[in-house]
Amino acid sequence: MASHSLVSSPHPLAPFSSHHHHHHLCLRHSPNLSTLPFPKPIKNKPNHSLRCAVSIEKEVPETERPFTFLRDSDDSSHSSSSSTSSVRARFETMIRAAQDSVCEAIEAVENGPKFKEDVWSRPGGGGGISRVLQDGNVFEKAGVNVSVVYGVMPPEAYRAAKGSASDQKPGPVPFFAAGVSSVLHPKNPFAPTLHFNYRYFETDAPKDVPGAPRQWWFGGGTDFTPAYIFEDDVKHFHSIQKQACDKFDPSFYPRFKKWCDDYFYIKVRHHRDERRGLGGIFFDDLNDYDQEMLLKFSTECANSVVPAYIPIVEKRKDMEFTEQNKAWQQLRRGRYVEFNLVYDRGTTFGLKTGGRIESILVSLPLSARWEYDHKPEEGTEEWKLLDACINPKEWI
Repeated sequence: MASHSLVSSPHPLAPFSSHHHHHHLCLRHSPNLSTLPFPKPIKNKPNHSLRCAVSIEKEVPETERPFTFLRDSDDSSHSSSSSTSSVRARFETMIRAAQDSVCEAIEAVENGPKFKEDVWSRPGGGGGISRVLQDGNVFEKAGVNVSVVYGVMPPEAYRAAKGSASDQKPGPVPFFAAGVSSVLHPKNPFAPTLHFNYRYFETDAPKDVPGAPRQWWFGGGTDFTPAYIFEDDVKHFHSIQKQACDKFDPSFYPRFKKWCDDYFYIKVRHHRDERRGLGGIFFDDLNDYDQEMLLKFSTECANSVVPAYIPIVEKRKDMEFTEQNKAWQQLRRGRYVEFNLVYDRGTTFGLKTGGRIESILVSLPLSARWEYDHKPEEGTEEWKLLDACINPKEWI
């Protein structure tokens, strides 16, 4: 396998790290692979191994941000821009702009503290920018990452994606993935945590099946996780998500709101049917609409993050709170950690494949808490939050 072939998570919180030896991924035993915006491994496969070598290229730290992480052949300024290279280039431009605008808005709220930035690239193309602000005036931890990945996917996954068990045995399928991802954890227990992620994924035809169609997907979402419910805040947040969705398709908001409630379901707490937070929107493997429309839709969603979230933080960041309020926020942060380490697609994929650990775990809060069998008293504000996580509501 050529030295520049690598498989990486399209989740920018899980870019691959400085491992230049080979990892082996067994598809049969990696269910999390199937939940990425990644073609699905084949179900009911005979028990022979589907192992494939995954070559992970060594990261190279960069001292400054490059104009683009794309290979020359994909960069529209270097080529007679084909439609695909232009989607790749425009998606990268969009996620880099989203990272800038969210970081600027956070720094404005912080009024002093700044993000620490790490830039890295890979010789075969791709790279990323991780930005983290820790222990600020308002935010305990804020991370906003972008990554661009060129990799090679096992042929079994490609065949499964095409839905046809053809007799041909294609070689490894090259893929491209790019995304922006962020988790923002404020200090004040009355200010909610926010998570958003927008990504684009594409495969090329296998080298030995030149006529095979190129596959592409969009995925992403924005959701928030308060420790206390302020109905005005929840309505504001959801109405901004709905506005973004409604510009493109009236079915998007109800569909993606439900998808979000279903995705952030903490299975380990199944006896209580608990969700991680109060939702938002979520979608994955989206390719059954016009590609141009979905690119614009993803852009609109990413641009909605600041107006949906920052006014809520401004309103709540200076509210007085008690030790009990803080302890409850820490318990909810514990739930956040449970979800991210056990179920989150990008995190679990990154951890299983030797990812860049600092970038993967940037989503975790600075501090969290676990108490044995903690149950808030019925009727309290804490109980109301839990009730809303167990019984998702229509807020608008």
